[in-house]
Amino acid sequence: MEISAVIITFNEEKRLEPALKSLAGVASEIIVVDSFSSDGTVKLARKYTKQVFQRQWTNFSDQKNFANKKSSFPWILSLDADERLSPELREEILQLKNGEPDCSAFSMPRQVFYLGKWIRHSGWYPDRKIRLFQKDKAFWEGEYIHEKLVVEGKLEKLRGVIHHFTYRNISDHLARVDKFSELGAQKLYTQKKKCRLYHLVFLPVFRFTKSFFLKAGFLDGYAGFIISVLHGYAIFVRYAKLREIWKKGERIEPFPD
Repeated sequence: MEISAVIITFNEEKRLEPALKSLAGVASEIIVVDSFSSDGTVKLARKYTKQVFQRQWTNFSDQKNFANKKSSFPWILSLDADERLSPELREEILQLKNGEPDCSAFSMPRQVFYLGKWIRHSGWYPDRKIRLFQKDKAFWEGEYIHEKLVVEGKLEKLRGVIHHFTYRNISDHLARVDKFSELGAQKLYTQKKKCRLYHLVFLPVFRFTKSFFLKAGFLDGYAGFIISVLHGYAIFVRYAKLREIWKKGERIEPFPD
């Protein structure tokens, strides 16, 4: 079993290197597709691989599908720049490389490190993702946010986790909420969805309640409370921006992470 690791990047100089290091010995090659970063991302990536391509940003799915096509081997391990393979997950994948799995893809849990602790509740864990798959049995779809991997065939599960360092702090979290709420609003707009009072008043409260109580966010302490509040806030901002789009009739273009 030979594996090509694939990462798409945009201004990820500060977070990329641990991701690349975690792939050492697991991937037979590493493919990096960069969207013309203005920092040292490309220079850093070239320290670990010669397979670095620059391509104008389109959307998450298209960038990842392009990167997959650049791979040389039948299996692909897709990782984001702010993710790392845990030691346990590395070992599981190394064991798989000794044979040829009888499936099309593997899912694995993902765990976020946020505000100084590993999150185990709040709707953020186990957050299983399909990241190891046969090249000819899967493709990414979704024009805006939350790209999805569509797999043809049997799916198996791995126990080892992907470590996710998605937000540096609360300010970074808020900035990302603002950014992705625009994409979310645009997606709703293309689906002809409208903003109602329910979406601005009741749905945010429900999302907080779901995250903090139903998903046991309270067990994550202060971090769980912040996550739950921002879950509700993200819904509010998305629909507020949807209302704004309908009023202006403007289209917001997708942009890189």
